[in-house]
Amino acid sequence: MAMDAAQIERLIKEGIPDSVVRIEDLRGDGDHYAAYVESPVFKGKTRVQQHQMVYQALQGRMGGELHALALQTSAPRDA
Repeated sequence: MAMDAAQIERLIKEGIPDSVVRIEDLRGDGDHYAAYVESPVFKGKTRVQQHQMVYQALQGRMGGELHALALQTSAPRDA
């Protein structure tokens, strides 16, 4: 069963509480998403570390319920 955008956003915000999250359904099929996540906790972390934090927030759903996720992460410029 595929995940919907609201569920992805909720999981990321629960796992990274101060984050700003935008989810885009890339194909309109509920199976291929892009996530844009900005959070001050990303400051000083490598892109890999930032992505690992998002994947951890998704609680193991990547590759299962969530088939494909294009991920962009950043820290706020003033963080």
